[in-house]
Amino acid sequence: MSAPRPLGPGPVVCIGETMAALAPDPVAPLETAGLLRVDIAGAESNVAMYLADHGVPARWVSAVGDDPFGRRVRDGVAALGVDVTAVRTDPTRPTGLLIKNPGPDGTRVHYYRSGSAAAALGPELLRTDALRDAGLVHLTGITAALSPSCRALVEETLAPGRPYPVSFDVNYRPALWRHEPAAETLWSLADRADIVFVGLDEAQALWGDTVKDAGSVRELLPGPAVLVVKDGSRASTAFLGPTAYTVPALRVHVVEPVGAGDAFAAGYLASLRHGGDPVRALRLGHLTAASALRVTADHGPLPSPARLTELLTATEGGWSGATP
Repeated sequence: MSAPRPLGPGPVVCIGETMAALAPDPVAPLETAGLLRVDIAGAESNVAMYLADHGVPARWVSAVGDDPFGRRVRDGVAALGVDVTAVRTDPTRPTGLLIKNPGPDGTRVHYYRSGSAAAALGPELLRTDALRDAGLVHLTGITAALSPSCRALVEETLAPGRPYPVSFDVNYRPALWRHEPAAETLWSLADRADIVFVGLDEAQALWGDTVKDAGSVRELLPGPAVLVVKDGSRASTAFLGPTAYTVPALRVHVVEPVGAGDAFAAGYLASLRHGGDPVRALRLGHLTAASALRVTADHGPLPSPARLTELLTATEGGWSGATP
């Protein structure tokens, strides 16, 4: 474990696939749904969009197909203030697609992304201008599962001696790991990053009964200078070296949970970029996640600046039990 590396002054560069997304509106199981809303969905672009909402320069790097979905995806991300100049249009491969199927036990996501434009990304990307001025590079475990070339891209981005700090969200998606075990790969990638985000539930799903609490996740992942463990609607804990900081989650009426983890990561990173301490960073993570939880899309509006300031500076008692 090394000392935390400061984020540089350049943009946060978020690398990964964004797909067109179809979701029932209003929320209902697909079997009984009426209208389907066309939206966009991608973990890394979600982070980039929320960073832009927080006033942090963000660049999304990916590839889309030369098709209407690809143009909609690129335009949708750009409309939120994200730099999309490094997004490549692939003339032969399609834009990926996902369909959300809400149900009483949560939302199932069906992917149609095999052979997509973004699945052809590879480590040659690192030798373009896309990362030339990166203050931080953000990756997720999703990209590592898309193709051998995408895995190589993630591996090389995390190589020793890299000129930028890297944040890595484990983002375990079992449907993407049907043909190989995910546990060893995601552990190895996460332990090489500077900043890591992981849910306690996904850590337990990946690494088994040895994961009891946030502290046992830290024991399992000693490498990152900063490790953030999210325990659902209960709390989140940030480890800076061996020191732990815990902040309870806010009370939120959940409309649809997909995208909340990305929003949390963006809020935490935005606070770091603005010089926030660990508690303030965790609070901004919770506040940003609440914005995603309260809408059917992956991206929702932040609380007003006044409300953000009020809650970020509240006493522990004022924070506990608060709503955004």
